[in-house]
Amino acid sequence: MKSRTSLVNRLTVVVGAIVLTALVSMAATFSVSKSIEGNATAINQSGALRMGAFQLLSQAASASDSERDAVALDELVASYTERLASDGITQAIPDTPDHPLSDQHQAILSLWNGSVRPSMENHEPGEPLSSDLILAINDYVREVDRFVAMLEERTEARIDLLHLIQLFSLAFTIVIVVALFFDLQRRVLRPLRKLVEIAGAIQQQDFSRRANLKGGDELAQLGDAFDSMARELAHSYGDLEERVLSKTEELEKSHAALQLLHLSSRSLFTNHDLCDGAVPMLQQLEQLLGIGPIQIFLHDKTSPEPVRAVTTATRERPFYCRDHHCNACLVQPEQYDELPTEGNDGRRLLLPIRTPGQLLGTLEVWYPAEKALSETSRRLLETLSDQLATAIFLEQQNNEEQQLTLAEERMVIARELHDSLAQSLSYLKMQVARLRRLNIDGEKRATHGEILDELSTGLNSAYRQLRELLTTFRLKLDTPDLFTALGHTVREFSERLGKPVSLAYNLPPNMLSPNEEIHTLQIVREGLANAVKHADASEVAVDVVFESPRVRALVRDNGKGLPEKGQPVSHYGLIIMQDRARTLGGQIKVRNREEGGVEVSLSFVPKSRNLISTETTGV
Repeated sequence: MKSRTSLVNRLTVVVGAIVLTALVSMAATFSVSKSIEGNATAINQSGALRMGAFQLLSQAASASDSERDAVALDELVASYTERLASDGITQAIPDTPDHPLSDQHQAILSLWNGSVRPSMENHEPGEPLSSDLILAINDYVREVDRFVAMLEERTEARIDLLHLIQLFSLAFTIVIVVALFFDLQRRVLRPLRKLVEIAGAIQQQDFSRRANLKGGDELAQLGDAFDSMARELAHSYGDLEERVLSKTEELEKSHAALQLLHLSSRSLFTNHDLCDGAVPMLQQLEQLLGIGPIQIFLHDKTSPEPVRAVTTATRERPFYCRDHHCNACLVQPEQYDELPTEGNDGRRLLLPIRTPGQLLGTLEVWYPAEKALSETSRRLLETLSDQLATAIFLEQQNNEEQQLTLAEERMVIARELHDSLAQSLSYLKMQVARLRRLNIDGEKRATHGEILDELSTGLNSAYRQLRELLTTFRLKLDTPDLFTALGHTVREFSERLGKPVSLAYNLPPNMLSPNEEIHTLQIVREGLANAVKHADASEVAVDVVFESPRVRALVRDNGKGLPEKGQPVSHYGLIIMQDRARTLGGQIKVRNREEGGVEVSLSFVPKSRNLISTETTGV
């Protein structure tokens, strides 16, 4: 429904008023002009009546007694009488019976018919004019003059009325036009200028201008629409600017994160320590994306649950930490309490670390609940999980290849030892047996017997050590790790002892290199072999534990213990274990336990220690 103050309605009213004024003016002009139509003729004819009366008087005064002059006078009188009632005069007289013109005309007719005409008809030709006739003519002419004056006054009044109507119409039209001009100036031109200025400001990205037009017309509605559009554009432009800034910031973060991932990929693929290769990069990624803490869990066959291998923030030193001089992941308790964790309004994103057909671990990312993780950040983290999967897979594959290569080398060594040294030792043992069968008499018999005993003991010890080496070298590992090899060893010696040998193992995954695993396994086997042969024990236990940053291997039994004078000089087991311990950079101790039995203790720090950057995070 249109408003009453609509511009169209106002323009319609103005145009209608102008048109109505013009129509009224034209109608009034037409009516007035119609009303005075024939007045000029009537005035002329009425004026001619005065001359005609004087002509009749002159004709009557000059007429002779001849019949011709009498007939001429009668004709003039008849003609004059007809002229008094002519259409030119009667049409100028209104039809209203009591109109002054009608009364005056009737008075003229009455004076003519009642006084002048009879006087003219009774006048004898050739006689002088009577005073009555002259007086009647004068009275008649005065009445005619009055009639003519009334006609002139009536005509002039009509003309004045026509002028007044035209002046009123002109004035009314001027008033309407001026009012329309001011109304257009106030309601059209000014609003239009405002709207044009607002449009220009919007073009210049200035959305602060407002029209604030009052009223209910179309331009006011258009102004409201412009104001609403400017507000919406300001909101949309501001929102777009915020989104552009957010996207720009996110792209900058993504670019920096991609650069970080690119620069860190070499560290991941070349560094054999996952913690060292990942922690600095993950901490920088947390600062860029506003997330964290981040943890990496690896799936290990020796553990039913995923094993935490990397964390970027912790209050206590992680179990798997190999370097106590490194504080990279340690933070103050108050800082840790502010991190978005499960108990501190945080959300967790779990991403699988997988290769095709194999799940290697899980990437755990915590972020604030009130700050949703963007798609770009999610894609970056997915890229990170792919890089971690590739690095972990390549490292595991490299370790497996090293283990396989080592196993092949060990098999070759075992075969060579069996085919060469074992046969030589067997030959020497047979030669010693032959010497024993010889009957050596004399003073040197005792000396020869001692020498043969020493040779026999040495050969037996060497042969036993060789068998241990062959057993170790030929040990088949189901998986390339120390835990599986220790499991085989414990089962083997449990069968030899006739009693179960307990095993406690808690080393983190990929803690030891293949060389360290072999030496640790050999020392454990040597300790178990001594316990089975010499201890006469009923309980034997093996503990391989990680006391960060050291690895400790213990073989304990409840047997009879070491003799007071120690091991025989010809026993080479302790010497070999000490050589292996020195190779590992550690030390080995063999002592009697207070509760009875012997404890063989190996302690060393893995070669992969001291690889993590010593930069601290809030410590």
